[in-house]
Amino acid sequence: MKTKIVFACQNCGYQSPKWLGKCPECSNWNSFLEEDYSAPGLSVSTQRVMLKDAPVLLGEVKPDKEPRVKTGIKELDRALGGGIVSGSVTLLAGDPGIGKSTLSLQLCISLAKLNHKVLYVSGEESIKQIKLRADRLKAQDSDNFYLVNQTDISLIADSIKKIKPQFVIIDSVQVVNSAGIPSGAGTVSQVRECTGILTNLAKSLNIAMFIVGHVTKDGAIAGPRVLEHIVDTVLYFEGERYSIYRILRTVKNRFGPTHEIGVFEMEEEGLKEIINPSQIFLSERLKEASGSIVVSAIEGTRPILAEIQALVSRCSFGFAQRKAKGIDSNRLSLLIAVLEKRIGLNLGTEDIFINVAGGLRLDDPACDLGVVISIASSFKNRAVSSDLVAVGEVGLSGDVRSVSYLVQRITEAERLGFKRCILPKANFKDKALTGAMRSMEYIPVATIKEAMEITLV
Repeated sequence: MKTKIVFACQNCGYQSPKWLGKCPECSNWNSFLEEDYSAPGLSVSTQRVMLKDAPVLLGEVKPDKEPRVKTGIKELDRALGGGIVSGSVTLLAGDPGIGKSTLSLQLCISLAKLNHKVLYVSGEESIKQIKLRADRLKAQDSDNFYLVNQTDISLIADSIKKIKPQFVIIDSVQVVNSAGIPSGAGTVSQVRECTGILTNLAKSLNIAMFIVGHVTKDGAIAGPRVLEHIVDTVLYFEGERYSIYRILRTVKNRFGPTHEIGVFEMEEEGLKEIINPSQIFLSERLKEASGSIVVSAIEGTRPILAEIQALVSRCSFGFAQRKAKGIDSNRLSLLIAVLEKRIGLNLGTEDIFINVAGGLRLDDPACDLGVVISIASSFKNRAVSSDLVAVGEVGLSGDVRSVSYLVQRITEAERLGFKRCILPKANFKDKALTGAMRSMEYIPVATIKEAMEITLV
């Protein structure tokens, strides 16, 4: 078969006959690599593993009524939407050293204990290295746990057909290659082809498959964007480099809610589940400190209390800095502008730093009210009461807008001992909130000016 040389973008898969510095499709710089391109057609490996199915009528299809398979790891089950769906393909991505392989191995150990046949395919570690890590995780010998060190997709497919496991873990897809494609492992064509073959196997043989993927320096999954479209579920494993906490975040799930999270703590014996993350993230909070406030955020279906810290100090030289860790920096700039315009705070010459304690990242707009209160608290050097929690979205006119899942947010705050909650006035009229009123004091506000007058006395 005649081949030719093309240059492919490793981010989006765009192909060009010559090298380009900037990709015209995704605008990434220096992302083109040279690849051998074959004429369109099926590769040898694809022909070997493809299973031909005849068309059927919709009415003849009998839905699978089997319940989700519990993994034995509650936080992972939560992120997956309640458990593993048979025949599903899940992509697990994260930074190097974050714990992807550890979580994958713990998943295999847990499933094997539950009498499920599991195959762990490693292309990065030898069998003996995996055994050493399994011993560290205190894994017991099992007749249901199979290991193989292989990178050739055809041989991996043969192993899956021979063993016929219920679950397969591929660690990682960036080192798996197909002999039918002349380019090296990890390139766009290789990742796309191998993932397609694995997905075809999972759907045809009704095998639940987990694929471990690498990420780029920008935090995106390495390889073509189509990789995320092929799979059923995408999980990001997040965490600060020097923090012991790890967050498993769902960004795509065809069988459950998205933006669900599971929280883990990295220990010497592996990843430990954190059932009550709110208490962990607030355990080291310094009370009666200016610039500190607790907000109630919703991650998926789980309410989490987190501490937002703000530091406002006079800019000594140059332009004032705006730095955010844990929230969107563009959202921070917007809220600062609202404070200057609607409240009259002179923040133009102030350095402003925002941090969410514990390494959490909050995208919930209900945290806006907590951010503006913490900035004003640090600017005026007035502490916010330690028993108060803030919930509310801030509009451009300085109004405090209603939020969803308010009852769940308040219930979590009350469980952890908070006595007062400042919330949008529009939510205060909700009938569902009346039944949730117990021991907490509710402070409804319509604008951020009212909120400042109440909290910063």
